Amino acid sequence: MPVAVCDGIETYYEVSGEGPPLLLFSPGGFNATIGNWTSFGIYRRLRLLDRLRERFTCVAFDKRESGRSGGRVEPLTWERYARQGAELLDALGIARAHVMGGCIGCSIALTLAVEQPSRVAKLVLYSPAGGPRYRLTQQARFAEHVAYVREHGLDALVALARGSEETFARDPRLGPFAAVVTADLDVDRYLATVEASVRALFDRDTVPGPAPEALMELRVPALVVPGHDPSHATSAARYLEECLPQCEYWDVMPDEQTAANAPARVLDFLAAG
Repeated sequence: MPVAVCDGIETYYEVSGEGPPLLLFSPGGFNATIGNWTSFGIYRRLRLLDRLRERFTCVAFDKRESGRSGGRVEPLTWERYARQGAELLDALGIARAHVMGGCIGCSIALTLAVEQPSRVAKLVLYSPAGGPRYRLTQQARFAEHVAYVREHGLDALVALARGSEETFARDPRLGPFAAVVTADLDVDRYLATVEASVRALFDRDTVPGPAPEALMELRVPALVVPGHDPSHATSAARYLEECLPQCEYWDVMPDEQTAANAPARVLDFLAAG
């Protein structure tokens, strides 16, 4: 099992295909694993990863606190998520790569591009997570987790996490640190960490991550592909179209995105001069 230590966290990754490097920030929210590229929602139907491997060296990994990667109880930020991807490129000796994000991975990909624009050749932002319902859902999920810990304590949380195969999205009681939380933490400090995380991650009714002013200064070519559901509002994709100076917006709704046209659109964008 290939593992790199990124920001002090063991990171499980897979490299497949041949060609220019393409770093992939997985879809799936707080369970953003490699497998989601082939099993999660629209990505299973589109078979994007299969096609991308034909022309690119795809670097995919389990996001921290997800899947087979490790984690750490600390305030979560988009910068910390992006650091994991950047240090994975370092570990693999890749100075510059195309970067693709799906769902929540779009916010992380954008953060990496804003922080280290020289390392990002092109951006693909597929079905970016965002919109008012998305913010409300995430904040409610965190609130339910906080309420559970306040009532039952960390011992109960650890027992629940160890005995469950569910994710934070399916069972909000688990929280974002279910894979790494321990009962010896100070409960007040733990709850402060959780509350700082939700404030940092979900503070707006559009795509979270870099401020619009930072996006407007970004000179990295980007392809934006819209979603159209409560967690991937079309308005979120249109917001990125408005903010990113070198943006191509693929005006095709998810129902019309197919295994034939979607991978071809992404490949054409990445291969173009």
